[in-house]
Amino acid sequence: MRYNGLTYLIGEGFKNIFKNTKSTVISVITMICTMFLFGIFFAIGVNINSILEQVQLKQGMEVFIWDEVTDEQKNQFETEVKALEGVNSVKYKNKQQALDSFKERLQDENDQKILEGYEGENNVFPASYVITLTELEKSEEIQSEISRIGAKIATAGRAEEVDLNIEESTEHDSIIKKITSSDSTITTLITIVSGVRITIGVIFIILLVISITIISNTIKLTVHARRKEISIMKYVGATNSFIRWPFLVEGIIIGLIAAILTLLIVGLLYDFVIQNIETSNVLQKMGITLLQFAEIAKPVAIVYCILGIGVGIIGSSMSMRKYLEV
Repeated sequence: MRYNGLTYLIGEGFKNIFKNTKSTVISVITMICTMFLFGIFFAIGVNINSILEQVQLKQGMEVFIWDEVTDEQKNQFETEVKALEGVNSVKYKNKQQALDSFKERLQDENDQKILEGYEGENNVFPASYVITLTELEKSEEIQSEISRIGAKIATAGRAEEVDLNIEESTEHDSIIKKITSSDSTITTLITIVSGVRITIGVIFIILLVISITIISNTIKLTVHARRKEISIMKYVGATNSFIRWPFLVEGIIIGLIAAILTLLIVGLLYDFVIQNIETSNVLQKMGITLLQFAEIAKPVAIVYCILGIGVGIIGSSMSMRKYLEV
């Protein structure tokens, strides 16, 4: 009996879709429009997050060290800094690379020729470590830890020189000469990330409320058209659950149909837009890539299914409340 009853209720849900083709089409189109907006903002949101993460990984600091620092101290420093939580990469830049890097920044060839006098032993540019971060929020904390490591290594080096009776010991309190970082850029990025997440969240909530309201009113028209049928079923003793289930099944099916169609539309449109955007010289110069639809298809599909089924159930329940009151 349970199996037959369940089969009946599901079957009635499918029949309702074909009985009320006009209302079904209106509901599906309405949900597609709503889900399409969800898809647009979802795609924008995940891509903005991806871009910010890529930019974030390139932001960090440059730690300049004194010329007197030994290779052993450099190796120890690099090992300890890499072990810090929040550090993405540590890349050593020697004095020659520092000079070459400065030359590349100069556009004038005469200025570049002047720097030729700083080659070899005359090189006054300090060696450094370029450090990128995985968590920009920890920038100040990591800088403090790096300063502590630099001071610790220098202290240990002086103690070793004293033990070996070396007359000319290192005078610096730290192997670090200077630390430079884009603190203002980092602060701006953190603000942007927070703002984007809050904005996307608010938009999702607004669209969710709008979609439930629209779908509820659309399904209400279907229920209103069958109000006599519902009244007759109540008179012959049908329970509210028995009457409600076919409409819930109808709402779920409409939601799933809308989810599948919207996923196809968004997928095709997304790939077309991304192909045109990726040819932008700005993104190429910044070394930034956008997410392909295959990378976001799974979460989008899950969101659409949850949204479609959820809105279908809630919309149907809200629409029938009036007609199921005792």
